[in-house]
Amino acid sequence: MPVTDLTADLPAGRVFYRDSGGSAQPVVFLHAASGNSALWEYQVPALIDAGFRFIALDHRATARGSNSSALLDDLLTKLDIAQCHVLGTAAGGGAALQFALAHPTKVTSLVIANSIGFVLDREYLDMSNRIRPQPKFNDLPLDFRELGPSYRAANAEGAARWLELSRQGQRSTGARTENGGNVEVTWAAIETLKMPTLLLTGDADLYTPPSVLRMFAQRMPHATVSIVPETGHSSYWENPVAFNSAILAFLRNQ
Repeated sequence: MPVTDLTADLPAGRVFYRDSGGSAQPVVFLHAASGNSALWEYQVPALIDAGFRFIALDHRATARGSNSSALLDDLLTKLDIAQCHVLGTAAGGGAALQFALAHPTKVTSLVIANSIGFVLDREYLDMSNRIRPQPKFNDLPLDFRELGPSYRAANAEGAARWLELSRQGQRSTGARTENGGNVEVTWAAIETLKMPTLLLTGDADLYTPPSVLRMFAQRMPHATVSIVPETGHSSYWENPVAFNSAILAFLRNQ
């Protein structure tokens, strides 16, 4: 079943999304701050072949000024989807946490990959600045920050393709941020989540190394952890075989 590129005018704004359609269990994908939903090209066939409905939307996710939750909530209403699995990577993982906190009954399960999670607790922000000193860290090339050294060394063509897609902008628009769009993510809030959760990161992720992922796991009793080997901040792209295998095994158990 092919994926169709679609747009919808919603109360939260115009959303660009990709949808395989059908009545199978829907899995909604939220991309990183860079790029758009085209970056999920390695996940589309794996999810559809496994019998799931693939949905991915373009969005803009930040800790305090996101429209992602509002767009996703409106889109699910339009598509008449009462519950879905939600998967987010990097900033999309923060958006997924925002949505899960705002609409927990709509989330069948949660996958957070390679994400700082938008946690706003002071000690967490201080730790983040120690491992990614600002502003110097953000001045580094995008592919250096978000692709691991093993992948950049071994797959120059794939790294160039990732960079090309990551430089593309989001195609959705919208300014409304209520209805969960600005939910603050804190450790205390995360501890209230009860849906099954899979936490993933790469062993060379400069944003969310395994030790940071364990901080999330300690506060999420319903979570399991998976480390994708020889990957950085974009494990869905750098090692899609391992990434897809982990998420499909998790989804099949829900």
